[in-house]
Amino acid sequence: MNAEPPEKFPSTQAGKTFGKRCPMPEIAQLIGGKWKLIILQVLIFQGTKRFGELKREVEGITQTMLTSQLRALEKDGLVSREIFPEVPPRVEYTATAKALALTDMFHAMHAWWVLQNNEQAS
Repeated sequence: MNAEPPEKFPSTQAGKTFGKRCPMPEIAQLIGGKWKLIILQVLIFQGTKRFGELKREVEGITQTMLTSQLRALEKDGLVSREIFPEVPPRVEYTATAKALALTDMFHAMHAWWVLQNNEQAS
């Protein structure tokens, strides 16, 4: 199946003007890479998680990489971190409203994947 490419990237969306500048590099910086989307998917669809729970859910990620990715997502406002003053300390990670706004994107990616797999099976 050959899909026709869009004529051009829309220059305005929701009242914002992008001009000739495409936001994709900035989007990729926020959610790109091997792990960020997987971490966000877990937090968006499964809710708040502790570090160990996240590590178990994100198969194959190292502790160092999970820490790094969570810090980047927190810095970019996609994940919030709450530290509880307990012994031992408890830390929970939650998707922010900014991250929850990606829910439709995850559903669209899932629908695309299903469509691709159904076409390949045909």
